[in-house]
Amino acid sequence: MAAERQESVSAPVKPDRAYAVWVSEIMLQQTRVEAVKPYYMRFMDALPDIRALAKCPEDALLKLWEGLGYYSRVRNMQKAAILVVDKYDGRLPAKYEELLMLPGIGSYTAGAIASIAYGQAVPAVDGNVLRVITRIMEDARDISKQSVKKSVEDALRAVMPQACPGTFNQALMELGALICVPNGAPLCENCPVRQLCRANLDGRQTEYPVKAAKKPRRIEERTVLAIRDSTHAAIGRRPTHGLLAGLYELPNYLGHLTQEEVAERVARNGFSPLQIRPLPEAKHIFSHVEWHMCGYFVLVEDMEKPQENQGKEQLIFVEPKTIRENYSIPSAFAAYQRYFSDAYARNVKNGLSEKLF
Repeated sequence: MAAERQESVSAPVKPDRAYAVWVSEIMLQQTRVEAVKPYYMRFMDALPDIRALAKCPEDALLKLWEGLGYYSRVRNMQKAAILVVDKYDGRLPAKYEELLMLPGIGSYTAGAIASIAYGQAVPAVDGNVLRVITRIMEDARDISKQSVKKSVEDALRAVMPQACPGTFNQALMELGALICVPNGAPLCENCPVRQLCRANLDGRQTEYPVKAAKKPRRIEERTVLAIRDSTHAAIGRRPTHGLLAGLYELPNYLGHLTQEEVAERVARNGFSPLQIRPLPEAKHIFSHVEWHMCGYFVLVEDMEKPQENQGKEQLIFVEPKTIRENYSIPSAFAAYQRYFSDAYARNVKNGLSEKLF
């Protein structure tokens, strides 16, 4: 990984180096260093080594990962950690080929761990590196193809310095992250290899890399409910497979429901609605789907046993503070979770302004 990324993210703590590289590399996939820092520190404080990760309860693990998205990544990390404890006495293997056998570790992550933590002369090719190399070489092949990435890995392996492979890999990543940037014009005047870059010499930097257009995301309309009584809020748990698998969520339904349809749904789950108030629309973008959401705040009569499951949808009522501390709610629901506040519930009950604060 890039020097700034490793030093900026990893330097404040001194756990096993390979573990630190692994955690930071997984977190930094599709995320900037500055954004990752607080999540990294929180995670490493709670789980300072592989054994701690292996035995962490799932709900606590998902809560630690909350805000980073792609929860399958941390689940795979735990699966890998359990294997490492059983097979390698709690330390990540040094061999690139063995790292590749662990859940959630592909060629890039394996290369980063092997080169940075163990000094193996193996490449670590991510999007930053692909962008740098295709511009230097004026390589017009489609970088979304696995065969192209493999070809770049092979080419780098042939020229990689044996004495400092980790530094070499990090330098390429840093170059892509800070100079040969993905959006807008690259900062060629600051580039240390600009005289070697064919795209720069030909004035064609922005034509590379070449990547096939993505398929348009599927649009999905949903209705999200912020259901509360005077002291508790309703949440459910998503299925164990599919989008946001196993995470907690606000009750939600396909389609944009009317207020009358919402009242029927709420009553069907054993609640007695007192007031239903429309909430602003919101949108959340996943990799392959967009949720276009409408929402409703639903104030219901107090539940006698709020912790028990309610109705067919197996909802539970939990204090909002407890939700914030212990339950991992995906950011897709952030626009509506904020209506769980006691102040807003009191305003609705008293017929006051819809303003939250």
